Amino acid sequence: MAVTVSERTVLQFSPTLTAKVHPLVIFNICDCYVRRPDQTKRVIGTLLGSVLPDGTVDIRNSYAVPHNENSEEVALDIEYHHNMLISQQKVNPKEVIVGWYSTGLGVTGCSVLIHDFYSREVPNPVHLIVDTGFSNGEGAIKAYVSSNLSLSLGELKQAVRPAGDHQLPLAAQFQEIPLDLRMVEAERVGFDILKKTMTDKLPTDLEGMEASMERLLALIDDVYKYVDDVDEGRVAPDNNVGRFLWDAVESLPKLSPAVFDKLLNDSLQDNMLLLYLSSITRTQLTLAEKLNTAAQVL
Repeated sequence: MAVTVSERTVLQFSPTLTAKVHPLVIFNICDCYVRRPDQTKRVIGTLLGSVLPDGTVDIRNSYAVPHNENSEEVALDIEYHHNMLISQQKVNPKEVIVGWYSTGLGVTGCSVLIHDFYSREVPNPVHLIVDTGFSNGEGAIKAYVSSNLSLSLGELKQAVRPAGDHQLPLAAQFQEIPLDLRMVEAERVGFDILKKTMTDKLPTDLEGMEASMERLLALIDDVYKYVDDVDEGRVAPDNNVGRFLWDAVESLPKLSPAVFDKLLNDSLQDNMLLLYLSSITRTQLTLAEKLNTAAQVL
C-alpha cells in the first residue's frame, strides 16, 4: 500500500492525567516491601480510589498481588487479585481500581505486560512507582500513564484508505504525570522519617509537634518576605496570592496571647491525660493476660 504524507505530519500523545495519592497508600506499599519473600526483588499491587469531578485520580487504598517474574515474562495471581478486590469493595463500595503500583526505580519490560493486564481492568490505569531502594538518597514517588504514540496524517494520499482512519498507531509510551501527595501534619512527620535512609529513633509526640512548629515558622517567614518584597516593589503583586493570604488571615480566631496560651496548655494537658489513660489500659490488659495464662497452667 503506497502512502504519501505531507510535511505537516506530527507525533501525537494522548492527554495526560493528574493524580493525588494519600499517605496510607505509601505506608502500605513500604510495609508490603518489607514483608516480601526473600527471593522477590519488588512488590506490585492494585491501587484503589476514584476519579474526582475535575478528572484527578484520587488514590486512597491499595493491596499487594503475589507474582513471579523474570527478564522475559511475569505471572500474576489473578484469582487472588479478584478475591481481594471483592473483599475491599465490601468495606468501601465506592472504591474502584484506578491503577497499579510497583517498587523500584523506573519502568521495566515486565511493567508493560502488567500494565496491559490492568488496562483490561480499567481504562487508562495509573502506574505508581515507589523507590524503596533510596537510589537518590530518598524514596522518590512517581506516577505514569501509558500514552498511545500515533502518527497524525494531515494530508494523506494513498491508493486505498478506510473511511475515518486519520491516525496510525505506532507504540505505547509511559509518560510521567503530576502527582500530588497531601497529608496532615501527623502524617507528614511519619512520611519525613520514611524518606530517610537511616533513622536513629522515632520522634516523640512533643518532637513531632516541634518539627511541625518549625515548619510553620519557616512558612510564615516566607510569607513575610513575599509581602515585604511586594511592598518594596521588588516582586510583582499577584492578586490570587493576595486573596489566599487574606482568607488565611481572616480564618484565624482573634485571641489575645494569654487566651491562646491557655488554650494551647489545656490541649497539651488533654493529650497527656489520654496518653496516661492509654498506658494504664495497656498495663491492665497485659496483667490480665498474664493472670489468665497462669490460671490455665495451674
